[in-house]
Amino acid sequence: MFTLNQLESFVAVAETLHYGRAAERLSISQPPLSRRIQLLERELGVELFDRTGRAVRLTTAGQSFLGDARRILGLSEQATLTVRRVPTGETGTVAMGFTASSAHSVLDAFVAAARTRLPGVDLVLRERVSGTQLEELRSGELDLVLVRPPVRGTGLIHRPLYREPLLAAIPAEHPLADPARTVHVHDLDGEPFVMYSPAEARYFYEVLVGVFRSSGIAPRYVQHLSQVHTILALVRAGLGLALVPRAAVAFGLNGVVLRPVHGIDGAPVELVAAWRADDDNPALRAIRQLLLEVADNGFSRG
Repeated sequence: MFTLNQLESFVAVAETLHYGRAAERLSISQPPLSRRIQLLERELGVELFDRTGRAVRLTTAGQSFLGDARRILGLSEQATLTVRRVPTGETGTVAMGFTASSAHSVLDAFVAAARTRLPGVDLVLRERVSGTQLEELRSGELDLVLVRPPVRGTGLIHRPLYREPLLAAIPAEHPLADPARTVHVHDLDGEPFVMYSPAEARYFYEVLVGVFRSSGIAPRYVQHLSQVHTILALVRAGLGLALVPRAAVAFGLNGVVLRPVHGIDGAPVELVAAWRADDDNPALRAIRQLLLEVADNGFSRG
């Protein structure tokens, strides 16, 4: 029977499509990684990767097996977390999901407060897009999630945490990067624009479409991406402008200027916390109360 280490190695290579990056992710060298994959293929009796070319590609069997491998690893993690939970709010384990951008606007202050106020609670943090977080929350793999609205489905409770404005991300050489110039939303009209994916980053996509529609402008989309840091990288490369949440300031990417945008009302980007209504984990209740308390204080670390 295959081992969890073999499954973890397979998933790492399948997700990166690069043995070097997969080995780095797993903190091992490439030879043992390759051996794990070979042993897994021998156990399964199929080839999981196409080795006929220079690039790493999944075979049809590998593509089919990837979903099951992820589920098995998730169940293994969940079993470990379940065993470690204890009936007190001061000790135990909480699996918490978050988005990449919320890590900079929320997590720093909250994690600092949790380490001080609830040192006995093991907070397991997992970065996921909002849709994946909600799936794993419903399945029990996550206890608490920080997601973009809406939160749909029965049996889930959610509370608003935080709102923030949008900033224009501008290549440093672009005329709009001049600090003496005011940036207005109408300046984006007709400009090449790095946009969010309507499938993988639907929340941000719909927020921006609403902004553009209400402003009567039509930027020229040149790419559709899901992650803020990738969007900023393409802005730095000069592919176009972008709109990103204010939390992106924490990325501090050289070659990209972040500017306030006049003509966009208020703070349109929202973050909410969600959890299952029937989750009776005492550690979750303690963590949840602390999160809402820190949110009420504006995520100040003071």
